[in-house]
Amino acid sequence: MLSDITIGQFFPGNSVLHRIDPRVKLALTFIYIVAVFIPRNWWGLGLAVAALIGAALLSRLPARLLLKGLKPVLPLIVLTSIINLFYVDGTVLWHWWIFRITWEGIATAAFIAIRILCLIAGTSLLTYTTSPTTLTDALERLLSPLRVIRVPVHEIAMMMTIALRFIPTLIEETDKIMSAQKARGADMESGGLMQRVRALIPVLIPLFISSFRRAYELATAMECRCYHGGEGRTRMKQLHMRSGDYVALLLMALLIAALFVLNTQFPKVI
Repeated sequence: MLSDITIGQFFPGNSVLHRIDPRVKLALTFIYIVAVFIPRNWWGLGLAVAALIGAALLSRLPARLLLKGLKPVLPLIVLTSIINLFYVDGTVLWHWWIFRITWEGIATAAFIAIRILCLIAGTSLLTYTTSPTTLTDALERLLSPLRVIRVPVHEIAMMMTIALRFIPTLIEETDKIMSAQKARGADMESGGLMQRVRALIPVLIPLFISSFRRAYELATAMECRCYHGGEGRTRMKQLHMRSGDYVALLLMALLIAALFVLNTQFPKVI
């Protein structure tokens, strides 16, 4: 399961999506997250899914990689679908005690599940096609107006990017610790819920110690390099908007407009 978590990983490439300005990609990702909640019918949701598939094709990333990143959230999707399946009023198909399945419940469960998949896949495309360094610069540039009210924009962007960068490292560290504990005879896959939770203690303690040690080493390395924040700092790569970036923003604007139009033209599902 740990090997299926791909959050924070960057895969170098030269696709259309890789070449888009990281500021534009960040903005498009946030707009798409909002756009996924606009559709109220299957036509609108289908258009949102088609836009996501088009972006995935432009990224030239393997479909296996994108599907692999969705596996860790399947339990959440299943839980959400079950709740909507049994507790949405409508035409009853099956009923027992306090549980009932309705046509509307099935439609709502499927609708919400697809919506969650779009959210996860859309945000994953951002980290897959954007390096942590450029992501930091883009986030800092977008938040730069907040400096007027003395918000530490550079520090916030740096912390978020470091956290994102070290997710794969912590996952790899966790996998190594679990393998070492299993080699020593630790049983982490049998027994009840509380027994499995207690079995994770020999994993969590060394993981916390390793994380704090790594953070201390990172802080020491930054101090040795005379790092003191973003004041007076120059960048090796300058960000510039190109024609493809404006085309991407235009396409997103058309997508938002089309979703609102489809909401008014077709009956609602939820």
